[in-house]
Amino acid sequence: MGRLGFTDGLRFFTVPEWHRGAPDTRAERRRPRRGRFMAVNTEPVAVFLIGTRINRWRSVRGWLPVVMAMPGMIKELADDPQSGFLGYRMLLGPRFGEVMIVQYWRRAGDIRAYAGDAGRRHHPAQSAFWRRYFSSNGAVGIWHEIYSVRPGAYQTLYGDMPPTGIGATAGLEPAVPREKGGYETSAEPVYAAQIKDDGPRAAG
Repeated sequence: MGRLGFTDGLRFFTVPEWHRGAPDTRAERRRPRRGRFMAVNTEPVAVFLIGTRINRWRSVRGWLPVVMAMPGMIKELADDPQSGFLGYRMLLGPRFGEVMIVQYWRRAGDIRAYAGDAGRRHHPAQSAFWRRYFSSNGAVGIWHEIYSVRPGAYQTLYGDMPPTGIGATAGLEPAVPREKGGYETSAEPVYAAQIKDDGPRAAG
């Protein structure tokens, strides 16, 4: 894979959300689906939260390489359907200088396989970060968390929303309230008609 260009890096920060198999046009990705829906939960999913915090803005050499490494990794993963990477959503804050990316993966093992592959972008970026870590004197902070969830052990609900989060990666089904609380899927035509083009998406 070639080097990441400036325009690729800029696009990453101007397109804060992407999901494998999502519609090509921005208007379609943002179109709300009228009604209540649930994500298909018959497959496992891994949620990977990764964030950075700029602690000292004047130490540009400490934080800029960390910030600019992420677009290359995201593009590499998005271009590889076999990676297990399903999508992401970038969130700013809650404090100025903090960025968090919510990533959805097929399973936690795919995350570890990518991180440990010396031939992919993450491995050299991580090595470079730790080489700069002490010399940067805390100019930038990083963190991550991984949550591995088995099939059927998660529930989602979307009301009048575009495909979002796990729902955008796994597919949507109409949802109606259960008598004893919570929600369940439904085949009511008024809901089903809204998602005729939003079935489950292949992971690879």
